[in-house]
Amino acid sequence: MNTQQIQAIGRRTIELETASVNGLQAFINEDFCRAVQSVYDSKGRLVVSGIGKSAIVAQKIVATLNSTGTPSLYMHAADAIHGDLGMVQSADVVMVISKSGESPEIKVLVPLLRNFGNTLIGMVGNDQSFLAKQADIVLNTTVPQEACPNNLAPTSSTTAQMVMGDALAICLMELSGFNGQDFAKFHPGGNLGKKLYLRVRDLYVHNQRPAVAADAALKEIIISISGNRLGITTVVDPQESVLGVITDGDLRRMLENDIPLQGVHAQDIMTHNPKTIVADAMAIDALDILRKHDITQLVVTDDNKRYLGVLHLHDLIKEGLI
Repeated sequence: MNTQQIQAIGRRTIELETASVNGLQAFINEDFCRAVQSVYDSKGRLVVSGIGKSAIVAQKIVATLNSTGTPSLYMHAADAIHGDLGMVQSADVVMVISKSGESPEIKVLVPLLRNFGNTLIGMVGNDQSFLAKQADIVLNTTVPQEACPNNLAPTSSTTAQMVMGDALAICLMELSGFNGQDFAKFHPGGNLGKKLYLRVRDLYVHNQRPAVAADAALKEIIISISGNRLGITTVVDPQESVLGVITDGDLRRMLENDIPLQGVHAQDIMTHNPKTIVADAMAIDALDILRKHDITQLVVTDDNKRYLGVLHLHDLIKEGLI
């Protein structure tokens, strides 16, 4: 098989699965709305079950639901009939996922769930199947064909299940008003968590606080910049308000322009109106400012514009935000 043939197979797979996903739009119907509302109104959890590849999809859907504010549990269909049904509580909604809706394990599980009296949602690729006929609500995930050349291996069907699960999760997320702060509570770890909760105040406090007065001489300016290893010093007035900044780049440009060094003071070479950020701002917002203005330092102030310290690009790199 040559490169062109491999590429053709890859593209055909994507085209078939894309068509299957697009076809789901026809199934965002009244039953879909009922499914969303039943989970939203429930005083319990959403218990999601399946067998085979559908079981793997069920685990992913549960993970998405939990991370977006809908309490959910995964229950393997085979394990359910050997004791795991004990996790289903009276207030729970149960969703069973199956392409055929006719798997032996599903046929055993569904009547048991019906006896429990829980609302049963069937996410199924055959609306004439046992599961579809037994479910209170049907989420139709029928696909024209699998991407598998033999039309056997679950490919398009599992993609459709995943997308339908995402649609359910996002609707529930928006219904409940789940916002970025809520998301941060559930994602405290890793780079994603840091983007959601890390603030400027968590970073700048580990740096030195370089500052000079407006009448500071050149020697004092150089010592302040080099001693604090941030490549910058802030020029402040007696009330600690920011007047400007001087960077090591400003010093180099001053030397290049042959400015007489005798009698030079901070106010003569400082950059007025430097970019600042309040300590309570999100660290990811600070990164946006640095990128937008192509700079490496931000002056940190309090809500009254008083100088607190300096945030450096390296602080954000160290935290993995870049």
